[in-house]
Amino acid sequence: MSTGYLGLGSNVGDRRANLQAAVQALPAHGVTVVASSSVYETEPVGLIVDQREFFNACLRIETELGPEELLDACKATERELGREPGGPRHGPRPIDVDLLLLGDEPYASERVSLPHPEVASRRFVLVPLLELDPDLTLPGGPRLADALEAVRPSGQDVRRVGKPLC
Repeated sequence: MSTGYLGLGSNVGDRRANLQAAVQALPAHGVTVVASSSVYETEPVGLIVDQREFFNACLRIETELGPEELLDACKATERELGREPGGPRHGPRPIDVDLLLLGDEPYASERVSLPHPEVASRRFVLVPLLELDPDLTLPGGPRLADALEAVRPSGQDVRRVGKPLC
């Protein structure tokens, strides 16, 4: 059994309900949700910034799935909850389930890189991750608390708006 972390995001429809639905859907795909961060409202980041703000949260999970299978579980959950394949990168979406970390070793393939390449540069990921584990360190890399201090808050406002999802 491996411990991992997933990032959730939504900016279409009932954002909190979408995050909650992902938490409830993941166990059917071999993913046990152990803990959730609080829910945060965050500014859009990336290629399309003129869109509704996101609700984000992170989950600590346990699974026997490997990285590729866990990515498949995340994508299946997104499809079940109404996310259409394709669409503009960083565009509006009812749900986003990102695989951030799994176990203690880095992993890379054509489909997935662990840790997630942007985990240490995104406040909307770092703040909820550090709520779950203030001492979390990337495999072979920096403490995430140090990474958060290095990320400029400009354009990455993160506001707590709700209690944990579980």
